[in-house]
Amino acid sequence: QVQLIESGGGLAQAGGSLRLSCAASGGTFMDYAMGWFRQAPGKERDIVAAISWSGSSTYYANSMKGRCTISRDNAKKTLYLQMNNLKPEDTAVYYCAAAGTYSQVLKYSLDYWGKGTLVTVSS
Repeated sequence: QVQLIESGGGLAQAGGSLRLSCAASGGTFMDYAMGWFRQAPGKERDIVAAISWSGSSTYYANSMKGRCTISRDNAKKTLYLQMNNLKPEDTAVYYCAAAGTYSQVLKYSLDYWGKGTLVTVSS
């Protein structure tokens, strides 16, 4: 059983930056591909970015492409999402999630979810 705990959310101004972290415990972090997802009020949960277990493959949603970077430190069992040039429409709860394969993450077939961290971007 893998536990995922997100941190780093908060209030940011438009144009600002935030770095989200997701600490994993209770399993072998390297066994999993990881992803960041977000859910804005009244909207469905959408993928933001994904990364393979080794970090060699990454994916970014068009809405965030060029403005965020997903990375992972397998030794620290931590996933990161660096977000830059934030926009008010980035306001959402951000979740990290784990799946056995990279393709599973892209297909939203996740095995484990964190509880989320709220990001609020003011204009």
